[in-house]
Amino acid sequence: MGARMVEFGGWEMPLSYSSGTVAEHLACRAGASMFDVSHLGTVRVSGPDGYDRLQHALTNDLRKIEPGRAQYTQLLDPDDGSVTDDLIVWWRELERFDVMPNASNTAGVQAAIGGEDVTEERAVVAVQGPTAREALGRVCPGAAAVGRFRNASVRWGRTELTVAGTGYTGEDGVEIAIAGDAANELWEALAGAGVVPAGLGARDTLRLEAGLPLHGHELGPGITPIQAGLGWSVGWDKGPFRGRAALERERSEGVRRRLRGVLFEGRQPARAGAPVSIDGFESGHVTSGNFSPTLGRAIAMAFLPPTVELGTAVSVEVRDRELPGTVVALPFVRRS
Repeated sequence: MGARMVEFGGWEMPLSYSSGTVAEHLACRAGASMFDVSHLGTVRVSGPDGYDRLQHALTNDLRKIEPGRAQYTQLLDPDDGSVTDDLIVWWRELERFDVMPNASNTAGVQAAIGGEDVTEERAVVAVQGPTAREALGRVCPGAAAVGRFRNASVRWGRTELTVAGTGYTGEDGVEIAIAGDAANELWEALAGAGVVPAGLGARDTLRLEAGLPLHGHELGPGITPIQAGLGWSVGWDKGPFRGRAALERERSEGVRRRLRGVLFEGRQPARAGAPVSIDGFESGHVTSGNFSPTLGRAIAMAFLPPTVELGTAVSVEVRDRELPGTVVALPFVRRS
């Protein structure tokens, strides 16, 4: 389909297709796009002790959900509480969970929670956008009916799909796990229904507009869920979990930095690592930055001192230039 392929987390992935990243991004915001996200891992945790293993290993509280639901959560470093990986748990059946790590972290997550790595048995296609369910309904009505943060097994002809109402774009939609040998047929059916292929480039600009963290940028060594604004995904009311003591110390002592949005006046983006200054003093750094096709301006996420208020003027150094910007709340773009 004219894709420009790149290496990503050990996988060969489409960066963009022939229409280009901006067109793919706008197609997702206005209609329906599909993303090959087969690089995401799947670690299947089964058996009577699966619930307890995950409850003790991950931050969020499984008591909030039930079989047939999905939950965002993290695996923390046991010593400093930083995010080893952020994950989605699909609670499939009473004693079966499909845990979805990031591409390069699957082996480490499996080592921490046990289970079986079934990544290579399936492909995963994300269908996202305000008309995603309408378009998907023309291909597989049962898949289109799976609600937000729910999951279900759905028949599509002779093929079984595992469908979850999850995604990484800030838009409504689903992610579909399908046997690898049936994935091309599904992709072609979706294309026939008018769903636009989109690559990693659009996925990144979409998630940035939605204020969603990316492991290795807004999450990773030295970065805790509290710093990244993800304290809502920590089950403070449940029992012990990996990294809890470190998070409790940080919560008690006070967080030293927080993730904020920066909206620029112009179109030139600031990239990860660029220093952010306030009143002439370096105060933080950019974690992700890009041009926002929806806003027509450059945007970035940055770690800044917790005392910095919304509306504060900042400058970001890019190629020996100072780009003026303003601290804003996340996300930059909300679902309509």
